[in-house]
Amino acid sequence: MKHGTEGKAKESGEGEFATLVLMFGTAAMIHLGAAPDPVSGETKADLAEAKRMIDLLEVLKTKTAGNLTVGESAMMDDLLFDLRMRYLEAVKQA
Repeated sequence: MKHGTEGKAKESGEGEFATLVLMFGTAAMIHLGAAPDPVSGETKADLAEAKRMIDLLEVLKTKTAGNLTVGESAMMDDLLFDLRMRYLEAVKQA
């Protein structure tokens, strides 16, 4: 039996949603060259893939509109803003 807020978060899928969003966010950071590839350890930019990850997050945001908690929505907005700014900076430097 689940107890407390952890149980409620699991029941609503809140934890799983955050994990999914952060998975796409981490992939975008790797493709932006802001984090090393976990397999090779190399840090290199692939802006086309970074844009693809950012676009997928935007699709997820659109498709889940009206179904997110305030915290989930804020997390998504903050992450998308940060990734977009990093992407624009990476494009300028390329």
